[in-house]
Amino acid sequence: MPLFSSTAVLVAILAAAVIATVAKGGKRQLLYFLILLAGMGISDFSTKLAKDQIYRVRPLNAVAGTWYVDNGEWRTRSADFVRTKERGTSYPSAHAANTMTLALLALLLWPRLKRWPLLVPLITGYSRVYLGKHYPTDVLAGWLWGVVVAGAVWLIWKELERRVPSLRPV
Repeated sequence: MPLFSSTAVLVAILAAAVIATVAKGGKRQLLYFLILLAGMGISDFSTKLAKDQIYRVRPLNAVAGTWYVDNGEWRTRSADFVRTKERGTSYPSAHAANTMTLALLALLLWPRLKRWPLLVPLITGYSRVYLGKHYPTDVLAGWLWGVVVAGAVWLIWKELERRVPSLRPV
């Protein structure tokens, strides 16, 4: 599960996808990836703003009996565990928001992908709960926020494409 939550793995996959897609489809594909990255950046930045206002403590720091990974090793909070943190960064899940933004923009930019990109936020969201990093509601809120961000980025892109003739597909 840590692999499915790894930002480094996601970046590596995206880098390979950029190289392969641009080599096959040309410079316009690079523009699509920039839109995708912009959407993910907006998603990440805005979830951080929310986290900085909400301060929800992660399950691994708040709930007795929670299993979590620490330095690659599984641990569990004892039954008499007492919450030690007053503030946290659990809500909403940025991983869930960012991967949902990625998946939806990928579906909109590359319709031939069908629904396969939706597996990324589903697996990532599950991994965040599994690893004790988030409550299910953190992940659901992240997914919802990812939908909002992807929709906004898509609408802005379509308006730019309409107004700027050089951005229109050939």
